[in-house]
Amino acid sequence: MKDDLVLLVVGSGGREFAVAKKLKESPHVKTVYCAPGNVGMQTIGVKTVPIEETDLDGLLDFAKSHNIDWTFVGPENVLCAGITDKFEKAGQKIFGPNQRAAQLEGSKDYALRFMNKYDVPTARHETFTSAETCIAGLKDFAYPVVIKEDGLAGGKGVTIAKNQDVAEETIREMFAGGQTAVVLEECLVGPEYSMFVVVSEDQFTILPMAQDHKRVGDGDKGPNTGGMGSYSPLPQLKKEDRQRMIDEIVKPTMNGLVQSDYHYCGVLYIGLMMTENGPKVIEYNVRLGDPETQVVLPRIKNDFAMVIDAAVNHEKLPEIEENDSSILGVVVCSKGYPTHPAPNVKIGKLPEGTNTYIDYANVKGDLDNLIGDGGRLLMVISEADNLVQAQDNVYSYLSKLDLPDCFYRHDIGNRALRD
Repeated sequence: MKDDLVLLVVGSGGREFAVAKKLKESPHVKTVYCAPGNVGMQTIGVKTVPIEETDLDGLLDFAKSHNIDWTFVGPENVLCAGITDKFEKAGQKIFGPNQRAAQLEGSKDYALRFMNKYDVPTARHETFTSAETCIAGLKDFAYPVVIKEDGLAGGKGVTIAKNQDVAEETIREMFAGGQTAVVLEECLVGPEYSMFVVVSEDQFTILPMAQDHKRVGDGDKGPNTGGMGSYSPLPQLKKEDRQRMIDEIVKPTMNGLVQSDYHYCGVLYIGLMMTENGPKVIEYNVRLGDPETQVVLPRIKNDFAMVIDAAVNHEKLPEIEENDSSILGVVVCSKGYPTHPAPNVKIGKLPEGTNTYIDYANVKGDLDNLIGDGGRLLMVISEADNLVQAQDNVYSYLSKLDLPDCFYRHDIGNRALRD
């Protein structure tokens, strides 16, 4: 691996903040650019570039003119738009799957057909292309039933309908909102886990596991969000269960990627549930998750830039070593999120934490006078010897903030601490 690497991260959220920060820690990395990045990135020495993440031509021109060694893509919409194909055609190295492989996230139906073909366990499901046939299909499923939009929905296009009325209304709304297909699935029961696999052609290596909290309210109430907080490691996950996930889900998935010639180079996120009948896939994502990335990357002992460099150059992937720290983070959101987040929320200047730090996401202005610029604004994170301490540190810091137009969940990490 060469030294003085010059890297580009594409995206602007908390995930990209964490990725850029981790890459910057490597002694082999000279400069990390992030396009478009966010105003908080100056706190970690990352250079932001005013190019929108969807401006693929602008990003490619920048990569060429700044002699970028390789580009790391954060968000799924850019991968589904074909940034990897464009960069590779121009001879630029890039970490993120191509457009064909990105359909594993871009279409729920496509992903389910892949799982069926390669015997990857998932929920019983059926795809419909009209509201009428979908509503008629409800008779084949028990309640609660899971209803998913086929296309990209920023982690929010899933409804768990408890009865026929809610199901019918949801289905009509999804089709009226422009979806061309909707998937019905049986509702799986069990703890949910996030598994992140770095893939390079036929090789893979697994990052530390994390647990996300999808619902907006305490006690897992309310609508789904992009994620309200996460933690790692998972003391409640048995070693043998993790091994089952690898044997029964990761390996057949990898077999499918290789057999179907996807030439996958990127992260494959597997959202799964440990049911009574073993692990089952809930969804594939073709990139790192947000907010899990913010707690997963700090637990990696390896030089992360070296791991990604090996993947991009199709060299041998190292086994990931995990450190012993416990990391927990809580997302601070604008009031009204996820349906109608309040715009331009006043945050002001955030105090220094003694045992916490901040990964910034949708913020603008300057560090002395921050303004919220979206739904999920930032994440307060603590690294400690155990999860109890990490949770105490985060909530102690949050309790001192005066943010009347923001909110956060008060129970992140409780699942691991209940026993």
